[in-house]
Amino acid sequence: MNLSGEHHIPATRQAVWEALNDAEMLKACLPGCDDLEKTSDTDMTATITTKIGPVKATFSGAVTLSDLDPPNSYTLSGEGQGGAAGFASGAAKVTLSDGDDGGTVLNYTVEAKVGGKLAQIGSRLIDSVAKRLAAKFFESFVEIMAERGASASESAEATVPSTPTTPKAGAAAKHGIPTPVWVISIIGVVAVLILWASGVF
Repeated sequence: MNLSGEHHIPATRQAVWEALNDAEMLKACLPGCDDLEKTSDTDMTATITTKIGPVKATFSGAVTLSDLDPPNSYTLSGEGQGGAAGFASGAAKVTLSDGDDGGTVLNYTVEAKVGGKLAQIGSRLIDSVAKRLAAKFFESFVEIMAERGASASESAEATVPSTPTTPKAGAAAKHGIPTPVWVISIIGVVAVLILWASGVF
């Protein structure tokens, strides 16, 4: 399976980088995540329960970050086991760049493979589930990042009420990202974050 795309996030690169490396943040956004633990600066383990077609299983997986260039890019590689449901492994390259609106553009490329019952289901259904899970992940991720931005803006307004740019930043964060923009990127990043952290593919 090969996926690629981009996603616009209403936060600075540094804020997005920190969120993508925050186990609690990821756990809050991952559908079906039972457990997600950062075991080192570059390693995470996760347990997620999900259903793909007729196959429902709990996946345990491990993800390793490499080629770290904070807050610009990194590579994710990992594998997961779902018992009789099958296994998955893959790698993804994630890059962050500044967006025109002051937010962040996240680009990704993903290569992954599955085995066991998951491989028998067919790539079309797996792709569909990956997109659905990704949509749920990014809906939560963008919402939390927007709330963080709004909270930061409100704090800044209270501290420095004469700053003219603060209300605009808060308003932009509250509006979030138009659905069509983040749906495009959803396909791949949760392939990175959900499907590897969980081992779905």
